[in-house]
Amino acid sequence: MIKENPMKIALLLTSTLLISASAFANPELAEKKGCLACHAVDAKRIGPSFKDVAAKYAGDKKVVAALASKVRKGGGGVWGSIPMPANTQVSEAEAKQLVEWVLATK
Repeated sequence: MIKENPMKIALLLTSTLLISASAFANPELAEKKGCLACHAVDAKRIGPSFKDVAAKYAGDKKVVAALASKVRKGGGGVWGSIPMPANTQVSEAEAKQLVEWVLATK
């Protein structure tokens, strides 16, 4: 029989719950911050779908900071002629969280 360390088990469960909670919070954060007005998970709207963004940047480990900056400051020219407006209501931490969620979209 393997001895179980209660502290390790509690830490593992807590970590799992925190990771799961943040994963579920991202669609709600995208809704709250207005992302879904121009984007959808699997269909192009005014901007590209989140799945298209994830596919374009798949494997690029350096893109999170650049895309988080675009979320906050806006940008254009990558997905067509319609620019993405600045989203000053999104904090740096929220932008990073949103980008990580979008990039994980399959």
